[in-house]
Amino acid sequence: MVQRRIGLADLVPGEPLPWDLYLADHSAGPQLRKGQTISDGAQLARLLQMGLYTGSPEQPSVLHLLNESAQRLDRLLLDLRKEGNAERDVRGIARELLRALALDADIALASILLNQIAGRYAVRHCIETALLAMLVGQAMGKPDDELLRIGAAALTMNVGMLYHHDSFQDKRGPLTDEEMRIVRLHPVESAELLRCAGVEDEEWLSCVLLHHENEDGSGYPEGRSGDEILQNAKLIGLADRYCARVSARNYRRSILPDQALQQIFLDQDLAIDPLLAEQFVAILGKYPPGTLVRLRNGELGVVTQRGAAYVHPLSNPQGAPLPAAELPSTLPRNTGDSQYAIIACLHEDDAHMHFSMRHVWGDEARL
Repeated sequence: MVQRRIGLADLVPGEPLPWDLYLADHSAGPQLRKGQTISDGAQLARLLQMGLYTGSPEQPSVLHLLNESAQRLDRLLLDLRKEGNAERDVRGIARELLRALALDADIALASILLNQIAGRYAVRHCIETALLAMLVGQAMGKPDDELLRIGAAALTMNVGMLYHHDSFQDKRGPLTDEEMRIVRLHPVESAELLRCAGVEDEEWLSCVLLHHENEDGSGYPEGRSGDEILQNAKLIGLADRYCARVSARNYRRSILPDQALQQIFLDQDLAIDPLLAEQFVAILGKYPPGTLVRLRNGELGVVTQRGAAYVHPLSNPQGAPLPAAELPSTLPRNTGDSQYAIIACLHEDDAHMHFSMRHVWGDEARL
């Protein structure tokens, strides 16, 4: 965070600088380093004219980036037809999600399970799907321009039924024939709406159109199968299914992460691209970050990183919640130690744990 603008009166010629010095936006990093002696008077004069400041920039928060992105996406999708440059603006949001993943992918994944992305489900679900699809795409070595296309397609995959999405997801009974027609046509409606809004990237549009097609031809809207479906459309579709399962609804609990992984990627009766299944299983694992668990010693905690190597305790061995003030200083448990082995996944209402992600992950998880 910018602290103070520096002038000539703050500098002593020939003596080491007492601070790093930055330009106003901090984007290029320190212009002059702490301890450096200034010998080039002309360079210094130019920098002072531009504006030099003490203090390093505050590290952005992953959760702040995600919540800000969700708000931007909500506004954009609601008025997509009037967007002056929808393609640019959606890619901008996807770029912010990539930035959040680069800061801390574990916090981004945990936010999905811990419902830390604000806003209505229809928009939040698209943000979560984009995060997971881009993270898997990164693991597959896809370049940034392709990752942005994947993210943009995931962010806009449901725009064709935006006004129906929340009511459909919260409906307790089966959908009517008309509601099913809307669901099955929404990939076509979404792609057409994006085209009308100025999106010209044909692969982006194809990913939106095909994200509900299945490997065995049982999907919609065209019943394509196998290699007829773009790999990135399959990738988005799998991320969509997983995020939908691990999200709670008014009418049902969320499906626990280990069960969702089993249902989608490991059950033999579902036709899944084996390469993508392998990538998703490797990225998510049985207990992804944000999973609430019970340890063998009786403690309840939350998995803090991929691979489930560490769990941050949230209770004592008797199950009594730890005071919030103690959480930041509590040592994480190494699940490789048998007494801290994970023995069960928990729903939030079973764990009776209400905590701030910031207490567990630090300032990068502040809201």
